[in-house]
Amino acid sequence: MAHTRIRKFNTGETYPEQNLDNDLCQAVVTQGGKTVWLRGQCPQNLDDAKNINSHDPVEQTHKVMQNIKQLIEEAGGEMAHLVKVVVYITDVRHREAVYRTMGEYIKGVHPVSTGLVVQALARPEWLVEIDGTAVIPEGYGA
Repeated sequence: MAHTRIRKFNTGETYPEQNLDNDLCQAVVTQGGKTVWLRGQCPQNLDDAKNINSHDPVEQTHKVMQNIKQLIEEAGGEMAHLVKVVVYITDVRHREAVYRTMGEYIKGVHPVSTGLVVQALARPEWLVEIDGTAVIPEGYGA
């Protein structure tokens, strides 16, 4: 892997009372390369900014993570280059569903992660927003 991941862990071990299986770590060290700063991604299409027609936290998280994956790929990278995510949810009861779904996209990646429960997002129908940072190593894809 291009980045050094310090103190890798799985949320199944750190949150045994919750049904989670996310590969995370305490710190990521990068050197050189191209940094991709992602805007907070919401459950809407990248091309037309239309919301998906769902109030389900799982479906919304799938769309958010698909957007993150697409943007990293458009920048010339892959999900393995993701180093940090910040997860915003509007209801703590959605935490497990959101994190389980996000975990499908970050299996084996081990980014650092911060999670927040917020009163609201920019649109009332949004249940989740995730922003991220990726670092594409020098020479990747060359």
